[in-house]
Amino acid sequence: MIQTVAVAGYRSLVDLVLPLGRLTVVTGANGTGKSSLYRALRLLAAGASGDAIGAIAEEGGLDSALWAGPETPAGAGAQGTVRRGPISLRLGVATDDLGYLVDYGLPQTEKLNIFARDAEIKREQIFAGTVARPATTLVDRTRAAVRVRRDGWIDADQRLAPFESILTDLGDGDAAPETLSVRRMLRAWRFYDHFRTDRDAPARHPRVGTRTQTLAHGGENLAAVWATIQDAGHGDALTREVARAFPGGRVEVAASGGLFRLLMHQPGLLRPLETTELSDGTLRYLLLCAALLPARPAPLLVLNEPESSLHPELLGPLGALINAAAGESQIIVVTHAERLATTLADAGAEVVRLESTGYGTRIKGQGVLDVPAWHWPAR
Repeated sequence: MIQTVAVAGYRSLVDLVLPLGRLTVVTGANGTGKSSLYRALRLLAAGASGDAIGAIAEEGGLDSALWAGPETPAGAGAQGTVRRGPISLRLGVATDDLGYLVDYGLPQTEKLNIFARDAEIKREQIFAGTVARPATTLVDRTRAAVRVRRDGWIDADQRLAPFESILTDLGDGDAAPETLSVRRMLRAWRFYDHFRTDRDAPARHPRVGTRTQTLAHGGENLAAVWATIQDAGHGDALTREVARAFPGGRVEVAASGGLFRLLMHQPGLLRPLETTELSDGTLRYLLLCAALLPARPAPLLVLNEPESSLHPELLGPLGALINAAAGESQIIVVTHAERLATTLADAGAEVVRLESTGYGTRIKGQGVLDVPAWHWPAR
């Protein structure tokens, strides 16, 4: 299980170390850093697919992604100055067994180049346990050089380019088993943020269906995922959660000519409704059911404002759905809905309230002694 997530230098997350439980709810007022935390987690996961540099560029580059306040925050009203220290965006995660961290910066070059503002990787580490220390480091990368701990430190023959990561580009002969473990873990994380439910949304139309373990971010494979869950023998959970949210309702998957489509039966209707006929809120709830109760649960699910477009009466069932899913997956819920946060807290979730200060985003009530142990290595 993930114990800690750490972010430094990303937007308002100047220096945030977040402890995680089996189910963690992140809430707070607008502008307190909830969306930044969600995006930072996505950026961390993108590194395992080799997409992080591109993701930073799409955000406007490091200049846009970095904290915009003073280099050394000094409280409300403090004015920014010219940066004197190195540009640094740092992301990290620690589980019970392994941890990973990465430090992104800008190229140190005087040459004019079209890619001169691309982020590059300055440091990477994989470490044992929950804190990176010299004694616990297993794979250590400083700019192009990589070393791997076996009986002692062994320098890798391969030199990595600034845009290459130890997670994706380190040769098999040099890669430690821990590298593969971290890569698999990060690639298995699932993120869901504002499903499309408009008239032309992919989830509203029949699609070619095959066995599908994971709901796509756009929801286009909803019917195939639903059928896969049922085929794997886990359909009772779906039936239970649909009935909880829509008393008397049930869902079936119809197949014709290789195309799958979802049908919803509701009391009092003479025929089932096609997904094209469902309300935005109903379709969104069915998408959440498929995302949270897959046949093969993900190690981590991150939901960003899952309450969006739902009627307030569905927040109670949504809380029960999320709590049920937490029995199989670790879950982070980023939400504005106080009722949803309260419902999950009553079920045992850990609630983290973010607040915006002149020092960047802080966790409300987290004192110095409450911050989980974390160490960023020097460049």
